[in-house]
Amino acid sequence: MKLGEARWLWMLLIAAAAAVPAASGLWLDLPASGQKCISEELNNNAVVLADYYAFIGEDYDVNATVAPTITVRVTSPYGNEIHHKEKVAHGQFAFTATEAGNYMACFSLDGDQGGKKVTVGIDWKTGIAAKDWDSVARKEKIEGLELELKKLEGAVESIHNNLYHLVSREAEMREVSESTNSRVAWFSLMALAISIVTSTLQILYLRRYFRKKKLI
Repeated sequence: MKLGEARWLWMLLIAAAAAVPAASGLWLDLPASGQKCISEELNNNAVVLADYYAFIGEDYDVNATVAPTITVRVTSPYGNEIHHKEKVAHGQFAFTATEAGNYMACFSLDGDQGGKKVTVGIDWKTGIAAKDWDSVARKEKIEGLELELKKLEGAVESIHNNLYHLVSREAEMREVSESTNSRVAWFSLMALAISIVTSTLQILYLRRYFRKKKLI
C-alpha cells in the first residue's frame, strides 16, 4: 500500500471515529416519590437501544445481592406506550421510531427503600451506535479496516439523513412563516378597510345630525 493511500485511509478512520455517535451514559437519582424522565428528539425510522439498571449507593456493583426495583415506561411523542416494566432491577428496550419528535423514558421507585438513595444507570444508544456491528462483521465476513469503513459509510448516511431532516424542517418552518405573514398582511388590510368604512360612516352620520339640527 502506498504512503498516500495509507494516509487517506487513516484520515477516513479518524473521520469515522468523530462521526459515529457514541452511546450516552446517564445516571439518574430517583426521588422517593414521583418519577424522573429523560427524553430525546428522534427522526422517523431512528433506531434506539437502551440498557438500564438500578442500584443503591454511589457505585454500581454487579455482584450486589440486593437491588432496588423500579418501574420503567417509555412513550412516543403522541403518548403511545413502547416499553413498560414494573418491579425490575435491570432491563433493556429497543425500538424503531415511527413518529418524529420527543421520545420519553420515565423511571420511578417501587415502594420505600428505607431512605436510601437509588440511582438508575442508563446506556442509551441511537442511530448507528445502536447497530450490532459484530453481527454485521460476521454476516458480511469483514473485519479491521473494512469494518471501520462500513461504520464510516453508516455515519455518512446518518449525517445525510439528519441534514435532509433539517432541510425539511427548515422548509416547513419557512412555509409556516410565509403563511403567517400572509395572514397578518390580510388582517392588516381588513383592519384598515374597516377603519376607513367606520370613519366614513361616522362622518356621514355627524354631517346628517348637524344638518338636521341646522347647525351647518
